[in-house]
Amino acid sequence: MTETVPAPGRIDRSALLARHRPRVTGVDPRSPLTVGNGEFCFTADATGLQTFPEAYPVEGRYGETVGTLLGTMSQWGWHSTPAERPHDLADATRTYDSPHGPASYVDLGGEFSMHEQSGQSETEEWLRNNPHRLDLGRVGLWPGGATLGPQDLDDVDQDLDLETGLLSSRFTLAGRRLSVLTAVHPDQDALAVSVTADDGGEVGLCIRFPYGSEAWGNAADWSRPESHSSDVAAADDGWNILRTLDDTVYSVSISSPGASLARIGAHEFALTAVAGLEVVLGFAPGASRTAAGPPIDVRAASANHWRSFWQSGAAIELTDSEDGRAHELERRIVLSQYLTAIQCSGTMPPAETGLTLNSWRGKFHLEMHWWHAAHFAQWGRSELLERSLPWYEGVAEKARETARSQGLSGARWPKQVGPAGEEAPSNIGPFLVWQQPHPIYLAELLHRAGSGDEALRRWAPIVFETAEFMASFASRGPDGFDLGPPIIPAQESYADQRATAKNPTFELAYWSWALDVACRWRERLGLDVPELWREVATTMAPAPVRDGKYVALATEPYLVRDDHPSMLAALGMVPPTPVIDPATMRRTLADVLGDWDWDSAWGWDFPVAAMTATRLGDPDLAVDALLMDRPKNTFLANGHNRQNASLPIYLPGNGGLLFAVSLMAAGWDGGPSTPGFGAGWTVAHEGLVRHPA
Repeated sequence: MTETVPAPGRIDRSALLARHRPRVTGVDPRSPLTVGNGEFCFTADATGLQTFPEAYPVEGRYGETVGTLLGTMSQWGWHSTPAERPHDLADATRTYDSPHGPASYVDLGGEFSMHEQSGQSETEEWLRNNPHRLDLGRVGLWPGGATLGPQDLDDVDQDLDLETGLLSSRFTLAGRRLSVLTAVHPDQDALAVSVTADDGGEVGLCIRFPYGSEAWGNAADWSRPESHSSDVAAADDGWNILRTLDDTVYSVSISSPGASLARIGAHEFALTAVAGLEVVLGFAPGASRTAAGPPIDVRAASANHWRSFWQSGAAIELTDSEDGRAHELERRIVLSQYLTAIQCSGTMPPAETGLTLNSWRGKFHLEMHWWHAAHFAQWGRSELLERSLPWYEGVAEKARETARSQGLSGARWPKQVGPAGEEAPSNIGPFLVWQQPHPIYLAELLHRAGSGDEALRRWAPIVFETAEFMASFASRGPDGFDLGPPIIPAQESYADQRATAKNPTFELAYWSWALDVACRWRERLGLDVPELWREVATTMAPAPVRDGKYVALATEPYLVRDDHPSMLAALGMVPPTPVIDPATMRRTLADVLGDWDWDSAWGWDFPVAAMTATRLGDPDLAVDALLMDRPKNTFLANGHNRQNASLPIYLPGNGGLLFAVSLMAAGWDGGPSTPGFGAGWTVAHEGLVRHPA
């Protein structure tokens, strides 16, 4: 049996971190290490810098190298390629029949896949590709005029100290023994680097700057030096490089007393010093300058921040478990906390590949926001979730315009967007609806996690505008309130049926639960509950069932057995609702686990199945699902959830794992106090928040 117990103060968190701190002894092309703060990340190779980006490739559809995993990225760093003429999103809309009358949807013509598109208009193509997140610069070792490659690197000893956020790298490069310390300031977009050589000789950095790129997997275009500028000027404590790429302007400050800076190319600089180099590079939008202090101060700030991070919030320890998978699950839990903190806790919803490389041109997908960030509230770190929610307020008017254009009220949140919240043309994204309830769910988690009435007052406008759209989108049918058409469920395999699809199982349950929560928010605030909200919440159409099991949607083809098994999320990710019968869901779970193309699933599908099994009272099955041995459930040495060569990291998988584990360990209101992990597991936990029923 399982022993799952709260253990306040019992877990030795330093020992927990020491067990799983990443160590590197050579070039692992799939698994570089990253330091960051949620707003800014720097991903490094085995030298602790970005000396050999070609050794860490990102591949395209046909196995060709399209980019590198070694990025320097921020929340604010975006670029748009100048267009020959203005492009208006209205030119990418098409009219669809809906139960509410003709409705305008941003759409996409021609053929479309993850990496390629053909047959689109010039407007559609430009709007999909712009804006794109920008690689702010490449910072590697200065080879001193020599030509060096990964083959010249030996005796690597690299260590990421999770408790301090310091990346320490020792290695031999072309016969010289070098040491590099790398850290990012917790509150500023500043990178501190220390480089020393055992021989006491000259060391240096090579700092290069690219143009922006519209390509998949690549945020840096090195082929257009004439299209941007890098203007250097002396400053009191070093230098400032003003970067101009069309309408994008940012500043890179270099503070390194005793060093020399030389321009060696149009966008390339060598920073050198004798007997060791200490430098802080600050990145800031516009012409402003980052003043983070000397490297020792940045490292101290990093250490203080990460010690506080790990000593607060929740922790889980599995060392007393008999199950042989316990060490690996504990490793995934620890590293997923670190990665989501540095990649997913910023002021905007994260991209699926965070601040490491560009998937979908660095744009973020709002249906993934829950997977990236919901776990923060359950792990006692609500403040990391709260950082990104104000973004919805900033794009609310555009969301209202979208709803109005479809004859609806409230705010309809987009799917694939950049900072301004403008929907990207797609034959899938604008037809998804499962991102709509997310703000309600996230706000409810904040309320439950201790924010209480403050959360109610702060987030009520977003909750209510979301609920108003949801209630107006549902249409009254003979068996209850319907969803769609047009609609595409979370399982995106039904794009061709978007004009006729109706009543996806997961979305029906999510609509019911989230609208019920919105009704309770109004009651908590002493406000009247709109009659339509309550009616929709309580009388959704029945979830579609065939052969005694839930299917994806109520219209043909009903179910295809690839991509996301989204029916499972209707009881697991979503708490119990009148829409879902547990016995039917139990048969559905058994059917999906026994007959599904799991190699086509994605990283968050394994936590989905685990949460469904947990809610159904089968902890052994939950662990088996969570740790299923499939390619897209791979967690690399650096903790990232790899999907394939062109999507080499996938942070929704990390966030989903953390949310599922917290459900399995802490349980939910009205459920078992210790749901457990099944036979052979002993689970100690502290600081976790119970889940809603």
